[in-house]
Amino acid sequence: MPRSKKFRRARLIVIVLAVLLIAGLGGGGYWAVHTVRSSFPDVTGTVRVAGMSKPVDVKRDANGIPQLYADTSEDLFRAQGYVQAQDRFWEMDVRRHITAGRLSEMFGSGQVETDAFLRTMGWRQVAQQEYDTVLAPDTKKYLQAYTDGVNAWLSEHPGGAGASLEYALLGTVNGDYEPEKWNPVDSVAWLKAMAWNLSGNLQEEIDRSLLAQNFPQDEIDQLYPEYPYERNGTIVKGGTVANGRYKPAGDAAGTAAATAQGRATTQALLKGIADNMAAMPQLLGPQGQGIGSNSWVVSGSHTTTGKPLLANDPHLGPGLPSVWYQMGLHCRTVGAACGYDTAGFTFAGTPGVVIGHNQHISWGFTNLGADVTDLYLEKVTGPDTYLRDGKEVKFETRKEVIKVAGGPDRTITVRTTANGPLISDQSSEQQNVGTYAPAGNAAPDRASGYGVALQWTALTPGTTMDAVFELDAAADWEGFRKAAADFAVPAQNLIYADTEGNIGYQAPGVIPVRAKGDGRYPAPGWDSAYDWEPKPIAFAALPYAYNPEAGYIVTANQAVVDKSYPYSLTTDWEYGTRAKEITDQIEGKLKNGGKISPDDMQAMQLDNTSVMAKTLVPLLLKVKISDPYVREAQDLLKDWNYHQDADSAAAAYYNGVWRALLTLAFGQKLPASLRAEGDCLLVRQKRDSTLPDDALNGTPQAVTECGTREPSQAQPDGGDRWMEVVRTQLATPNSPWWDYIDSDHLPQHGLNNLLAQAMKSARQDLTAYLGKSISTWSWGRLHTLTLKESTLGSDDSSIASGFVHRLLNRGPYRLSGGSAAVNAAGWTAAAGYQVDWVPSMRMVVDLSDFDASHWINVGGASGHAFHTNYNDQTELWAEGRLLPWSYSADAVTKNTRNTMTLTAG
Repeated sequence: MPRSKKFRRARLIVIVLAVLLIAGLGGGGYWAVHTVRSSFPDVTGTVRVAGMSKPVDVKRDANGIPQLYADTSEDLFRAQGYVQAQDRFWEMDVRRHITAGRLSEMFGSGQVETDAFLRTMGWRQVAQQEYDTVLAPDTKKYLQAYTDGVNAWLSEHPGGAGASLEYALLGTVNGDYEPEKWNPVDSVAWLKAMAWNLSGNLQEEIDRSLLAQNFPQDEIDQLYPEYPYERNGTIVKGGTVANGRYKPAGDAAGTAAATAQGRATTQALLKGIADNMAAMPQLLGPQGQGIGSNSWVVSGSHTTTGKPLLANDPHLGPGLPSVWYQMGLHCRTVGAACGYDTAGFTFAGTPGVVIGHNQHISWGFTNLGADVTDLYLEKVTGPDTYLRDGKEVKFETRKEVIKVAGGPDRTITVRTTANGPLISDQSSEQQNVGTYAPAGNAAPDRASGYGVALQWTALTPGTTMDAVFELDAAADWEGFRKAAADFAVPAQNLIYADTEGNIGYQAPGVIPVRAKGDGRYPAPGWDSAYDWEPKPIAFAALPYAYNPEAGYIVTANQAVVDKSYPYSLTTDWEYGTRAKEITDQIEGKLKNGGKISPDDMQAMQLDNTSVMAKTLVPLLLKVKISDPYVREAQDLLKDWNYHQDADSAAAAYYNGVWRALLTLAFGQKLPASLRAEGDCLLVRQKRDSTLPDDALNGTPQAVTECGTREPSQAQPDGGDRWMEVVRTQLATPNSPWWDYIDSDHLPQHGLNNLLAQAMKSARQDLTAYLGKSISTWSWGRLHTLTLKESTLGSDDSSIASGFVHRLLNRGPYRLSGGSAAVNAAGWTAAAGYQVDWVPSMRMVVDLSDFDASHWINVGGASGHAFHTNYNDQTELWAEGRLLPWSYSADAVTKNTRNTMTLTAG
């Protein structure tokens, strides 16, 4: 019988009191401590695990990072499943409900819209197809072994009893919930979530379409300037494609294949899709501009160790638990029976190591940013049909039943076109279409509007899971490239180093070839000429580099190739600010025969220089400010070294000026669908407005128009692209972009006036945030990170009130860095100064001695709130410090604090 609401509420109060005792008093009696700590895993002794053929040792260091030692590959991955479930099963359970569109089963009706959007895309169905039809037999064998390990742990916690504090909290509102057994497809499906998070320019495609309602094409192009090839360079230098194969050396040849395409948009429809994307579960983090990474590798001829050094720090949305889980997977004897000796960063819920090294090679990832998603406008002619090349064709349809905790089931119909699922249907059986869509003279009659379909490479079964195991076992460049060939989604920049002294780069991934159009705007789905070609760019034609003459390779989401490359990878590269800064530092170290040390690699990761400030500050200092109150703040910029240190008052003021500049020049002009919620402007309506004219002077009526976008997704966000926009517009002091409305609602003109107003506004803004005395100002007081518990939900229907979240969240931490700095602690200028994305981990791998390598994670190994290892790495991470990374058996044993043995059940 379901427990009463009164009983559940009483139990929630009891649990919260227990949490308070532990968090606030550090004890409080056996009962309270036991309530929270009973779920902490046993990390010593012997445990029987069903299916284990031989014992596996699990050695954990002081940070709770496990190193596993086994005699067979299957035992190794079986043990990985068991150990990850010990530390992170709640997180794993929530993740699989996200990817399957089943959050409502856990958290109730507030998640129905999200579930419907995810079900429409069909992540789980595609993952099932991958498992059934394309993954290699060994991959499926290892996935099953991992699954058996998870389920062995789950059998010790039937119904989730005692599994974690979160299950106890969930029981207060959904007492009937019991976690299902793990399934191999649960592991495969999480790769879809990561692919979504790094899926290229989908947000930019939507934003350009929304801008098209207010701006002509030339002005939109000014807000998306061309990549600065000459200034910031590319990853691969030169190279040609001949007979379908890429050649790193030789003269560049060929021309870009992009074709101009007319605008095709519908504001109401695309705004709804953007809202759905912004509402995706917090665990996935923000999507779009700024979400990138840094990685670089330096040849041994340029290092103090005589062997390559490799650094990597992927930028992702922060939260607790961390998206990464550090781990070592070691075969006691590497051979046919057991083929792995690897360590690095894993995903809880997925076997293998994603980023790290083995005994021969090391590898890292950054987001390539390839355009692998396209939106298609679809002419829907009826409930079952749509227009295709002048003929009505039927949708492929399927019914999806969304089970809702505490409420009735919800049934939706998913309709799929030749161009992918109709995501504009969203969560309703009735099509949610736009009311208008200017799509050119060839467009069919719109009737009630167009639907929007999503074409995405991740919705076709792929072999990325194969690639993970292949990377973990690769012994050389050939093995690495073979693994890269199977890495389908997300398309990444892969860097490489090996113990023989070689370095390399490979662009992998399924990247479409468009027969017509360039992917910048939604394409007309009724015209098959805009379809993708049947085959993507061949792997053999994708760019790579091996032991380049420069002796180093830098990838930081800049352009991979120049315009001579014959295929279109994307038109929306990051603009190369971080890449050039890293390159300049490397070249500076190498000048006059210098060498780069492991400490140098770490220091480069912490570089927080504002490159844009080097251009903008001299202009700000030339502006004559008569108000001493503002001039006092302006003087902070004199002799500033452009470093965005947490204790810098100048960095705080500069970033306040940068934010105000963006608001005045661009934020005031953007449509409400791109501006942040609560950003309200007085807007004068056009003459043809239906609102009455002002009775006194006959001018159009002014109305207040407020932004509608989730703040973390709002524009202008102030990232790399906006720096390039401002840089290009600075050459035109009288550009219309420098027109603005002042605080008295009067129009003003010119760059100089705008800079003066931005400094005044920033002085007022920072006074409100930090106080009147600039002696107390610091960037870190503004630029803070709060690690939010990311699995309990955040809306009114979640199981966690704001009070519970405050108990489980950690921070705020005062951070150095900035959006386009190498130390990319990103913030959204349209929303405030709070940090939205971070270097989610950092590693520096020393190929001369793996035990001399270092790593750090945001958060910690444990997913159990209040566990010692729940958040023990964050302070070190915020300070820019790294932990020693033990790899050899001797080093691991020396640093082991706890040992557990898993034996045959």
